[in-house]
Amino acid sequence: MKVTHIDAIEVLDSRGNPTVEAVLRLEDGSEGRAITPSGASTGANEAAELRDGDPHRYGGKGVQKAVGHVRNEIGSAVLGKDVGDQRSFDRLLCELDGTPHKSRLGANAILAASIAYARAVAASQKMPLYRHLGGDDAVILPVPCLNVINGGRHADNTVDFQEFKIVPHHAESFAEAIRVGEEVFHALRKLLQEHGLSTGVGDEGGFAPNLHSNEQAIELIITAIKAAGYHPGEQVSLALDPAASEMWHHGRYRFFKSTQAERDSAAMIALWDDWLQRYPIVLLEDPLSEHDWEGWSQLTQDLGDRVELVGDDIFCTNPNLLKRGIHEGVANSILIKPNQIGTVTETLDCVEQAKAAGYGCYVSHRSGETEDTFIADLVVAIGCGHIKTGSGCRGERTAKFNRLLRIEHELGSRARFAGRSAFIR
Repeated sequence: MKVTHIDAIEVLDSRGNPTVEAVLRLEDGSEGRAITPSGASTGANEAAELRDGDPHRYGGKGVQKAVGHVRNEIGSAVLGKDVGDQRSFDRLLCELDGTPHKSRLGANAILAASIAYARAVAASQKMPLYRHLGGDDAVILPVPCLNVINGGRHADNTVDFQEFKIVPHHAESFAEAIRVGEEVFHALRKLLQEHGLSTGVGDEGGFAPNLHSNEQAIELIITAIKAAGYHPGEQVSLALDPAASEMWHHGRYRFFKSTQAERDSAAMIALWDDWLQRYPIVLLEDPLSEHDWEGWSQLTQDLGDRVELVGDDIFCTNPNLLKRGIHEGVANSILIKPNQIGTVTETLDCVEQAKAAGYGCYVSHRSGETEDTFIADLVVAIGCGHIKTGSGCRGERTAKFNRLLRIEHELGSRARFAGRSAFIR
């Protein structure tokens, strides 16, 4: 099927920053459209966004160059041609760019074109995107991990750790899990109000109050779970993303908001060990820095049989980094962010590599999100069983939940909710 049309425009993400939207059409009229997200807390080895750097437009964050690359260079390479399957299309994009991190054309341009092509082909085959990517066995609905308290780089408050999440894993369906999650979310709002704390939200829709400690965030969430009528650890557990790379300072960890005290890797591991003993935590994402490979290895040895240890910044959805992690015994799960690697094919390849090594996969949004729902289809396609896409509010977050609700309804009796078994232990 030949590509007959490809175009792109500059649109806005959830932080009001520009990003790339691409649209692609095949000769039978089937069309795909995609918008790329953007991260704030980013790994050093992520595929590179292309920003214009013009201080007179969007403070230098414009993406007109990336848009131009979709319209011109990518367009010239694919228009009027049958470019084959998704792998062939994505290989063409990578070869066209020619750099290790997609810095010439921009990963934001390349990913938008890649997803748009996937959607166009799915439409041509008259099947939903999750089935096109995952086949007939794509029936597992994920546990939603709702980021209900924000801190770190995602909020202007006193909390060092970036994400405190609730995990409603004990449910009969995804729809029930969302209901439970939202009930806890609103119970937390009421609790914060009763304590005179702010209910303003951060980048990902979680509340961003000023607290006297990082641990107070967990205590408030556990109280909210109980107030909503659920049992912590049995029906609703916790997941954390401290984003420890943001605290890495000259080989040590500095809590840059609540205190200037520094800790070494051993002290951080001891902190997580203590919290795992006292709180119902099923997942730790980036509990150590991407630069602390030795610490990660020790952490995995000490705690890897008790909790899912997810590498985000340290792996960047990159098969080469994941290969090193497998070899060195680092983590037992990987965060999957398509814009960290830049194409649909490379994302799926990374998932397959992780599964082959017995690692879990945890699909994720970005803090600068859009209304695009690609990751909702992706998580069902790969059947990894859990997703994070923000809190219980903000349209760019709930859009993913709503897409998953539609998928579950469409699958009907074939739908399976992953539940607690989705988490590596």
